[in-house]
Amino acid sequence: MADKVKILVVGLGNMGASHASAYHRSDGFEIVGIMSRTIKSNKKIPKELAGYPLYEDFDLALKETKPNAVSINSWPNTHAEYALKAIAANCHVFMEKPLATNIADAEKVVAAARAKNRKLVLGYILRVHPSWIKFIEVGKTLGKPLVMRLNLNQQSSGSAWHWHKNLIDSLIPIVDCGVHYVDVMCQLTGAKPVRVHGIGAKLWAEADKQNYGHLHVTFDDGSVGWYEAGWGPMMSETAYFVKDVVGPKGAVSIVAGQSASSAKEAEEVSDSADIDRHTKTDALKIHYAQVDGDKNFSKPDEIVSMEDEPGHQELCDREQAFFLRAIREDLDLTEQMDAAVNSLRIVLAAEQSIAEKRTVELT
Repeated sequence: MADKVKILVVGLGNMGASHASAYHRSDGFEIVGIMSRTIKSNKKIPKELAGYPLYEDFDLALKETKPNAVSINSWPNTHAEYALKAIAANCHVFMEKPLATNIADAEKVVAAARAKNRKLVLGYILRVHPSWIKFIEVGKTLGKPLVMRLNLNQQSSGSAWHWHKNLIDSLIPIVDCGVHYVDVMCQLTGAKPVRVHGIGAKLWAEADKQNYGHLHVTFDDGSVGWYEAGWGPMMSETAYFVKDVVGPKGAVSIVAGQSASSAKEAEEVSDSADIDRHTKTDALKIHYAQVDGDKNFSKPDEIVSMEDEPGHQELCDREQAFFLRAIREDLDLTEQMDAAVNSLRIVLAAEQSIAEKRTVELT
């Protein structure tokens, strides 16, 4: 039996706790430490993770635990720094998105991983989601060009109020979440992005940056896509979850059930901020454009049920199973690393477009 991969977990928020749970239950990993800057004073440790060594200093944790791999799930503005230190210590790296907060740092991390022959896996959770894989597969059959309409708006209350505000301190929503959906667009088209335009607004006084944004991207095959993201207590939940692709031959849409529950207590997380709903699909609706001689549709719309789709924790388990495979089987991760840089380049161009009030050409 192969030796367990000794892993240092950095960050214990929504994603960090889920990934730590995956490592804890995996036969292939051994957690050697958990690091968070405030873990000893402000963090409530999940029961299953109690007993692991705790650290508030990354350098000390790396030195004392001597891991084979590091899982980075901290605030985005720490990602590149921690990844470069981990790779320099000959560690493989799993990192939640985004790869960095700028392209120069992102390229440094990828170059370091290649130079040291270390595995670098990014937390693009939709890439392991069977329903999203099917969504992209169907989208590729619709012909070209494609029109891609995607969004994820979230109401912020209770715990979500605090983590959304803290995230905005590092990155605006269309950058932080946008990398997922721009990556989906790139997979759907297989084309080169050539032009990006963004708009944004600051509606939340307590947030440091704009809490609403909308980006538009044009590809060299004529395909176009938009992505919208807004966080804050003022955000509407009307049409907060749009996942739609249209091509000459028809359309495919993710049809996610909306919560019919009454208004929640202020301290509860709203439906739109529930991390399980961010990947949930419920069903795919496939529309066929073909018409008969009377110009009526010749084929009815098709509903593909996704009732047995994995939940958030199972998706994190799948990501870590892939990370383990990448390490043990020496998988080539070139495409995934390049895609992570590419999607980051697009969303950062949208942020630049907002700041400079112009369309940004991608070279």
